[in-house]
Amino acid sequence: MKTSAFLYPWDVVGDPDAAARVADLGVQQVTLAAAYHSTRALTPRHPGSRIVTAEHAAVLYPPDAARWAGRELRPYEQSWVASDDPYTEAAQALTDAGLEVHTWVVLAHNSRMGAEHPGTSVVNAYGDRYPWAPCIAQPAVGEYLVALAAEAAVRDGARGTELESCGWYGFAHLHAHDKIAGVGLGDAAQYLMSLCFCPACRTGYAEHGLDGDELAAAVRRALEPAWSGSGSPEAGRAGIEKLLGADLAAATLQWRGRVARTLQEAAVAAVRAAAEPGFQVLLHADPAPYRCGANVGVDPEHILSVADGVVLPCTGGDAAREAVLGPFAGREGVLAANFTVVTGMGGSPAALERDAAHAASLGANQLRLYHAGLASGPDLGSVAGALSRLGR
Repeated sequence: MKTSAFLYPWDVVGDPDAAARVADLGVQQVTLAAAYHSTRALTPRHPGSRIVTAEHAAVLYPPDAARWAGRELRPYEQSWVASDDPYTEAAQALTDAGLEVHTWVVLAHNSRMGAEHPGTSVVNAYGDRYPWAPCIAQPAVGEYLVALAAEAAVRDGARGTELESCGWYGFAHLHAHDKIAGVGLGDAAQYLMSLCFCPACRTGYAEHGLDGDELAAAVRRALEPAWSGSGSPEAGRAGIEKLLGADLAAATLQWRGRVARTLQEAAVAAVRAAAEPGFQVLLHADPAPYRCGANVGVDPEHILSVADGVVLPCTGGDAAREAVLGPFAGREGVLAANFTVVTGMGGSPAALERDAAHAASLGANQLRLYHAGLASGPDLGSVAGALSRLGR
């Protein structure tokens, strides 16, 4: 199966051996970050550094001034890689090593935007803002994300793109010094904590027959057992319906699904309009429609009618893979099984050969490896061995 490894430009820029080292893993492609959120990342093999602190969401190339002239919302430029155009510099080195390069574009995840433009953020049922989560129902946010997708995805030499967070972001977020684990919230409660009550979303709820104040009050009531410790974590759509009621759950999912589909359709169309024919567009996705975050909830039939395929989270046990790959079974398009191969981040690179074969039996036709720049030497050794055996 065609395999791609995720990389940041700073994994390559300043390291003359990086591109060859990645090629030697046995991958055919690199998915290289062109627009990314804030992070603190190890560079364990780089000759000049061991830690890179990306202080805010940024594009990793010089943005087109004409495209963004007069816009209030515009991408931020990076300052932590010693290069005028780190994406292009890294992409050229990888191409010279014989690797196909696709862009990696993170969209609705931007804490600096939320800090500087607080009105763009998701607002929960308690009135708390999530600065890391732009509300995609707001027209200005949607327009910005579509323009960013077109610019960041279509870089010189790129053969395709992978759009991450192309949908709703919400409560779950690996924030600096996170301290939210004191109360165990199941994914149903996390969905309720991710519902937005900004003016645009209140208008949307009204279109589905819901009063925003009454819905917010219902969410708060539904969550009270979690705060008091008297309830057990609920999961899945059935859990959401148990907490909120079937009618309210259905109406919120209809509204949010409509907004997400509109963004996805517009973003993919904008990328294709900017790209040459044959440019591949994939979305990081999850078939559970209530999912928020990097792997956004989608309807499998719809998303494969819009994009060329999906990248699906497949780290974990067999049941987890079956849950994400099963709804896509028998459908046309790229189904890329994404495996974390960093042991310290919960990955199991030693089990990659077995897990990849299991994913293939469920319909996966490509692999993604997260993340070649972050993994230790032994982890990369396990990856190279697994890919060698899978390729026989």
